[in-house]
Amino acid sequence: MKVAVFSDVQAVVPALEAVIEHIDAWRPELVIMAGDLVNRGPDSGGCLTLFDAMRRSHGWLPVNGNHEAWVLRCGDTAPKSDGDRDLRRFTDWAWRQVAAQADRLRGWPDHLCLHPPGADAWLHVTHGTMAGNRDGITPGTPDESLQGKLPEGVALFVSGHTHRTHQRHTQGMDVVNVGSVGSPFDGDVRGSYGRFTWRGGRWHTELVRFPYDRERAARDFENSGFLDEGGALARLVYLEWQRAELLMSGWRCRYEQAVLRGEVSLEASVTRYLRDCA
Repeated sequence: MKVAVFSDVQAVVPALEAVIEHIDAWRPELVIMAGDLVNRGPDSGGCLTLFDAMRRSHGWLPVNGNHEAWVLRCGDTAPKSDGDRDLRRFTDWAWRQVAAQADRLRGWPDHLCLHPPGADAWLHVTHGTMAGNRDGITPGTPDESLQGKLPEGVALFVSGHTHRTHQRHTQGMDVVNVGSVGSPFDGDVRGSYGRFTWRGGRWHTELVRFPYDRERAARDFENSGFLDEGGALARLVYLEWQRAELLMSGWRCRYEQAVLRGEVSLEASVTRYLRDCA
């Protein structure tokens, strides 16, 4: 039995097209998209259309990510303040891209579980951990901090969210992060996904890195309206994509609450932060 799992496309169509080609050539019995198909990138609508076509034609399965939840929430609720409106501009822009087909995003499960025929070696797929889809696992996450965050009776636990590939064995199970298809944060600009094979009475893991057309993706960022309409944070998202490096968390620690309190404008905070990151 062969299962492919990918995550965190983040609205980058050339990366999604490349991983589809890779997975199709491997010919797995099952494919799971482990969340964050949309948002933080130039073409949420195109990614949703393409994934839904694979879902209908090939039976590919989705798992809900924090960005699916956030896009839908922005579509359903108005901003609470001027600062909140500024912070969510690129997500509101993504919502406008997917609004006409938003029903295709609704009702996705938070978790998927399966086992190979004739065995109880369960494979559990979610976007983050059992603590939620914003709780991720990185190479630096201590084993002891995962207590209570992993399911019981599982042979293989697979997640995404952190945009960093990683694997370890803890609490009696293999734990694998498949990284990001469209926007890795480990310094390697190539996309990644996981191949899981049931063979010889156990699951075998292969983490695959693949190139995609980043020149085309850069044009999509620059020409789609994402940078013009997504507000100041869209520039930060684009720099993360260019560098394959997480930057948003640092900005949030320094400036997010100050922006929400009206103490500094979003534009000024991002300009200062990008200057510091230069």
